[in-house]
Amino acid sequence: MTDGSVSQQPDPGPGGRTPAARSGPGRRRARSGGRRRWLAAGGVAALATVLGLSLALRSGAAPACAAPPVGLAGAGPVAAGRLALAAPPTGSTVHKGKATFYDSKGAGGNCSYPSAPADRMYVALGPTEYSAGAACGGYLDVTGPRGTVRVLIMDQCPECAPGHVDLSREAFARIADPVQGIVNVSYRAAVDPPLSGPLTFRIKEGASQYWFAVLVAEHGNPLRAVEVRQGSGAWRAAARQDYNYWQIDSGAGPGPYAVRVTDVYGHRVTASGVTMSPGRVQRSTVKMYGGSAPAARKNPTSRPSSPSPSASPTRATASPSAVASASSPSAPEVSDPPALAASKAEPGAGRPVDCTSRS
Repeated sequence: MTDGSVSQQPDPGPGGRTPAARSGPGRRRARSGGRRRWLAAGGVAALATVLGLSLALRSGAAPACAAPPVGLAGAGPVAAGRLALAAPPTGSTVHKGKATFYDSKGAGGNCSYPSAPADRMYVALGPTEYSAGAACGGYLDVTGPRGTVRVLIMDQCPECAPGHVDLSREAFARIADPVQGIVNVSYRAAVDPPLSGPLTFRIKEGASQYWFAVLVAEHGNPLRAVEVRQGSGAWRAAARQDYNYWQIDSGAGPGPYAVRVTDVYGHRVTASGVTMSPGRVQRSTVKMYGGSAPAARKNPTSRPSSPSPSASPTRATASPSAVASASSPSAPEVSDPPALAASKAEPGAGRPVDCTSRS
């Protein structure tokens, strides 16, 4: 620092102090002068320390022992993104970045869907935009050199920075020549995209009346809250896991359940008759928006119901009063749990070097 710096003072004698053998007035003067110089130097140094600390605090600098600010050097990419920047793409904001491609080999990705969509138009996002599962089930419109493609968010790309979208091979081919491997793109959220059908629910394997977890699909926009109740009981908020199941650790009872679903834009619907049938996809008659869907016909190729009481019908029915609402939800937003390690299938051919490693 320029202000508060101290110039070096001359030594009062050999070894830095006045020799003790000297006597008389000269000795007293030497001690007194050394003391004055020492006190002056110490006072200036102390003043410099105080001024330096004051200036550092005023400028916003943190002490060296303080934890680094989130999102800066020293913070892990997942933690930094999650706490400071993590959020799925929503609204009308246009993002610019790059696109690569990979092949999920038919799997449904980190969002735990039973399989990839039939048209194979899907995308994986980096930890920041995947946002511990908050982006699952939403759609993006991605524009590249050849045009625009709409893709389902169903996976996480652990090494992708914000702005890097990892498309399916088929989706990439819609917007660019796969030989390029990586291209510049822009993308934005698809708000209220057309729905292919009503909401579906899948109770996780291992669930029971004492531990509840449900996967919600066909909702179009990212979800904000899922609540569950049995009978006329109180609504219970489920906590979203980063693999896209909504969980109640203490269970929700034996069922059947009413499930209330709210998306990030305020659409809210309630489906009733969801049963404790782990591993089975139950299709309701309620759409997330745009009105109720017609009653689903039974799929003749579906697995037959077991006579066991636990294997109840595989489709939920909608409550007669269940309608979509655009009003703001009253349920509190559920905080995301800590992010877990995630992995994807091996990338497809044509991937650039910086996207070939996938844990």
